[in-house]
Amino acid sequence: MAATKADRERTEPPLTIQEMAQRSGFSEPTLRYYEKIGLLGPVPRDDSSGHRRYHAALAERVDALACLRSSGMSVAEMRRYLTLLDEGGRAAAAEQRDLFARHADRLSGEIERLRVRQAYMHSKADMWDARYRGDTDAEERAIEQVEHVLRRF
Repeated sequence: MAATKADRERTEPPLTIQEMAQRSGFSEPTLRYYEKIGLLGPVPRDDSSGHRRYHAALAERVDALACLRSSGMSVAEMRRYLTLLDEGGRAAAAEQRDLFARHADRLSGEIERLRVRQAYMHSKADMWDARYRGDTDAEERAIEQVEHVLRRF
């Protein structure tokens, strides 16, 4: 049976800011900034040292934000996501759906642009390889491919 959040809170030691940074991929200054602007809420502190301690539920929130941020979601969009998450309900669910659908559409466009850039790089590599080998026919075909890809930009 899977452990509940409460069980994990009791059994998993809280993470230090260094551990949270390593786990999430965020830098320590970013974690402090996200706390300051309210994305994380107040991060509990160790009573003796005053150092930040990220318990399991807070670490999961940081992990979710790291996923959203790594996909290119803005801080404003992450803030909206968290607000809607707290609101709950059908209206919030519909807005969450729309938020994620818009972001997924943006990612689709970015992926297509990356595919064009990738095709350009492959074509240029083919062109330079043909030139290196002295194969003028292959070089001409590669140049045509480069020109074709450039028209897609």
